[in-house]
Amino acid sequence: MMKHRGFPGRLPGTDFQFIIRRPNPKGVTRLIRRERFGDRRPADKRADAGFLRALWEHFGDAPFERGNLDAGRLSWLFGREVIPAEDPFDPESYEALLLIDIAAARAGFPEVFE
Repeated sequence: MMKHRGFPGRLPGTDFQFIIRRPNPKGVTRLIRRERFGDRRPADKRADAGFLRALWEHFGDAPFERGNLDAGRLSWLFGREVIPAEDPFDPESYEALLLIDIAAARAGFPEVFE
């Protein structure tokens, strides 16, 4: 599992986790597309924006390996702002390549790109 050195561990001042410390001994957590409903808490929305900002600042428009990025946090963006960068895509692999869909990210989180 690749560890992304320099990537923030969590959203500053909160317990919203961005990375994991070690591989899951029970197996890799599958990436899924989680639905974001309009009644989500403001803190959750800030965590999504903070995570996307960290992804953008760390990787830009280049493909990146999933590595030690938190699957739960990625799943809130997966299939919209973060998309597979390879075909076939294995959602249960730490080596899976991902990519920020810049158009979708700008539409969903304009504050990240200001």
